[in-house]
Amino acid sequence: MPGPTVRPRRLRTSRAMRRLVAQTRVHPAQLVLPVFAREGATEPVPIRSMPGQVQHSRDSLRNAVTRAAEAGVGGVMLFGVPATRDATGSWATDPEGVLATAVRDVVAEVGDALVVQADLCLDEFTDHGHCGVLTPDGRVDNDATLERYADMAVVLADAGAHLLGLSGMMDGQVAATRAALDAAGHQDTALLAYAAKYASAFYGPFREAVESTLQGDRRTYQLDAANRREGLREAMLDVAEGADVVMVKPAGSYLDVLSDVAQASPVPVWAYQVSGEYSMVEAAAAHGWIDRRGVVTEQVTGIVRAGADAVLTYWATELAGWLRDA
Repeated sequence: MPGPTVRPRRLRTSRAMRRLVAQTRVHPAQLVLPVFAREGATEPVPIRSMPGQVQHSRDSLRNAVTRAAEAGVGGVMLFGVPATRDATGSWATDPEGVLATAVRDVVAEVGDALVVQADLCLDEFTDHGHCGVLTPDGRVDNDATLERYADMAVVLADAGAHLLGLSGMMDGQVAATRAALDAAGHQDTALLAYAAKYASAFYGPFREAVESTLQGDRRTYQLDAANRREGLREAMLDVAEGADVVMVKPAGSYLDVLSDVAQASPVPVWAYQVSGEYSMVEAAAAHGWIDRRGVVTEQVTGIVRAGADAVLTYWATELAGWLRDA
């Protein structure tokens, strides 16, 4: 008798069958929405290079996070766009500054319905656009920057942030901020380490969104795109320093690094689908070249399939709605 006929296509014969046997599933609670709060804005300010995204006023920010919570999104990541900047990013540690105010507004609006997260970095607040304090010869001073991060962490935790995103890529940043938070009585404030953050060409639209003044680049402290092992090494160092979550950024071009970190990490692993990834899809969709919903869903599914436990994506609220209605 002939042997059985192997037909893998049997499991693809209908939408119901494909859904039943799907190996990777994305849930709205796995999505984090990045949002921009602009100091002094009285209405949303569109971001030209990120169609559909805005710099929020205080009122529009409250509305955006309410919609995210109603859609079942897991969290929001807040970025501040200050009216004034200086060499040391003084307004990053102002309790009445734009970022601390945004944290208080969002916590008051959604409470524990979302994990309220704040970006902990100086680049939005410095007049030179780098992620830290500079030496007289223009280099980023790692240890002086850690002191600023520690102060910023306490200010944002005091404002009510549930989690702080350490995105500056300074050596020792997790240990320094953890010590500062614990000393200030914020033992329950979680730390997300942007552990494998690469010096990427995909950040351009974000820099418009935060009105970055950066001249030059950040290649002396962000990772080189050629280096896979270094991403895992950085993540494990941050885990050893006490990171509660580690992240790979960007997502799409670094799925190998994401997979490596996910296989080795004892803590949750997140990935950031960055501004350039968003803008390319929106531009192609606007020309009718791609199926926008299909591409967005496929990309985020691929990021989760590679090992991400959660994904920061500018489509978080919209995608959550699609997932809920699927």
